Amino acid sequence: METYERMLEEGIKNVPKSVLNKERFEMPQAKGHVEGNKTIINNFMQIADQFRRKPEHLLKFIQRELATPGILKEGRLILGRKISSSQINEKIERYAKIYVLCRECGKPDTQLLKEDNVAIIKCTACGAKHPAG
Repeated sequence: METYERMLEEGIKNVPKSVLNKERFEMPQAKGHVEGNKTIINNFMQIADQFRRKPEHLLKFIQRELATPGILKEGRLILGRKISSSQINEKIERYAKIYVLCRECGKPDTQLLKEDNVAIIKCTACGAKHPAG
């Protein structure tokens, strides 16, 4: 019969290196400007890439949250009204909490899946699964 300590050491050896990495996740900040009555986010595609989510999904969320039309054009997001950067960054953080960060371990190493028409977040770091939202 193995001792608890030996089994624990064996378990730790089998944990993927990416899980043990203590690198801190930094919330991306929107960079852009106001042009007339439109707001342009220049780094929208980089934000979606950092979250490992489809830009269309993030776009739909931001449009709904800010109640404004928007389009993706040449890697930039163009919103149909003037919006402060603090409002946009607040919505990006909200998106991350709902659709990116694991509720169990807090890491951004997740996948957004669909099971029975329900959006599921599956963490590749700890293995947890939970519905998004």
